[in-house]
Amino acid sequence: MALVKPFRGIRPPQDLVEKVASRPYDVLSSEEARKEAGDNEMSLYHIIKPEINFEPGTSEYDPRVYTSAAEHFKAFQDKHWLVQDEKEHYYIYAQTMNGKTQYGLVVAASVDDYLTGVIKKHELTRRDKEEDRMKHVRVCNANMEPVFFAYPDDEVLTALLQRYAATKPVYDFVAPDDGFRHQFWIINDQQDINTITAEFAKMPHLYIADGHHRSAAAALVGAEKAKQNPHHTGKEEYNYFMAVCFPASQLTILDYNRVVKDLNGLTSEEFLNKLREDFDVEDKGEAVYKPQHIHEFSLYLDKHWYSLVAHPQTYDDNDPIKSLDVDISSRLILDKLMGIKDLRSDKRIDFVGGLRGLEELKRRVDSGEMRWALALYPVSMKQIMNIADTGNIMPPKATWFEPKLRSGLVIHRLD
Repeated sequence: MALVKPFRGIRPPQDLVEKVASRPYDVLSSEEARKEAGDNEMSLYHIIKPEINFEPGTSEYDPRVYTSAAEHFKAFQDKHWLVQDEKEHYYIYAQTMNGKTQYGLVVAASVDDYLTGVIKKHELTRRDKEEDRMKHVRVCNANMEPVFFAYPDDEVLTALLQRYAATKPVYDFVAPDDGFRHQFWIINDQQDINTITAEFAKMPHLYIADGHHRSAAAALVGAEKAKQNPHHTGKEEYNYFMAVCFPASQLTILDYNRVVKDLNGLTSEEFLNKLREDFDVEDKGEAVYKPQHIHEFSLYLDKHWYSLVAHPQTYDDNDPIKSLDVDISSRLILDKLMGIKDLRSDKRIDFVGGLRGLEELKRRVDSGEMRWALALYPVSMKQIMNIADTGNIMPPKATWFEPKLRSGLVIHRLD
């Protein structure tokens, strides 16, 4: 059963939240962060992208960079740009994108739950990325940014969220860089706090939606601290890490599409003919065409869009992996026809996700940078949970969640 607890969040004062809050560290480059921070000394980028505190070109892995993160975190607190709450709370974080709002509970999740598999993952993590985030957590002694969790819908929690949503939030702003609305409430009623803890305790699993490296890093640092403490009891704050938990039905997963540099020696006609071995291929003309259902793909080639519908014998809807469109496209197009074996390392392929849309695919092909593009129907949260429940791993570049969690609304200290 899932163990969560309230915590004493470190937060910006209401009048400073828009200056402090930022996008997550991993969705923009160092130079983009430097530009967004500009002359705003309160920007959280000075802590989560601390290479911007040095000359351009400084490696984000430079030891000075990690030290700078800790120094700025301390300075933000000394200057009261970040202030710790006096009592332990749960929090509610709502995001509105394109008229749709999703409400998440901000909790301290259990390190032990991560290590024992109560918290389920669906992606592989890279040790170098884990170590980078571990260094950051160690030096700051805090989870600066939350992990993005999903939980099975719960009527009691939904009613609680709706009740708070009808009240005035502590924070309420539209971020200029993404145009999304971000709202934040504090749950300070002890009965509500007890209810949240009890409802999560009924759940057999929580699911990492986004933030696998942050989850791994936070859990591993927590385990390190436990091992190093001769008086460890299991109740210390380092036994927990910060997560925003959303009801699974509220989450929006966008398509994560592919662009490829060449046709692996094939002509366009040869490529289309080979595709017909495994797909029903239909020319849709020059107007942008988006996949309408699972197992349908959109191909953009030579200024034309094509519908590709996979033949039934090419997939197995009873198999968690072989039912996925990312698996079908990888096996039957990228590997079989293009010779692209490793999506993570092959330089002939790139990925376009999030809000950029199919026009971005068209632009990159029409510019001559890429030869063709493939659009996929979005993965569902049900598929992700099925992958996690069966102990499988999602193929690379399969999911793109929007909106991304805003960083800097609340921080979790490990002591």
